Amino acid sequence: MQNPPQFPIRYATEADLPAIVAIYNATIPSKTVTGDIVPLTVEQRRTWFRSHDPQTHPIWVSEQDQTVTGWLSLRPFYGRPAYEGTAELSIYVSPQYRRQGIGQILVKYAIAHCPKLHISTLLGFVFAQNTPSLALLKKLGFEQWGFLPQVAHFDTHSCDLVILGLTSPHPSDRSPVQNL
Repeated sequence: MQNPPQFPIRYATEADLPAIVAIYNATIPSKTVTGDIVPLTVEQRRTWFRSHDPQTHPIWVSEQDQTVTGWLSLRPFYGRPAYEGTAELSIYVSPQYRRQGIGQILVKYAIAHCPKLHISTLLGFVFAQNTPSLALLKKLGFEQWGFLPQVAHFDTHSCDLVILGLTSPHPSDRSPVQNL
């Protein structure tokens, strides 16, 4: 899949980790995007970063003029063999690059690469208050598969969690474990 030249997408490298963490940390104050309540350090995220294998569960970054504008990661869901073909999708866009289509570009890129990664199901866990992310995923074909009321608690409010899912339209793309 080609992506617009103004926001090329590539595999993240460890050198991108400071930008990835900064973009993630920028979402924490809103208390509508992540369950973290204090900023994380690059060192705290290093193990998380290294747990992503580009061949199965990559982290991709979009960039403009050698600046990371956003990132998307896929990680295993639930850690048991029967879920091997399912991945949790996380997407974050730098505040100064939001509303420029980067989120859509990254999610479409991930969806297009799922067959070669042997991923047949993508899941997104989104706070109900995060209407831009909900709208983006629904626009790209994700459907609401679950709703967990008031599962995240912050100082001033609680958040509901919406579980969104997308299943590959190609059953032959599913991993062998799911076909048993």
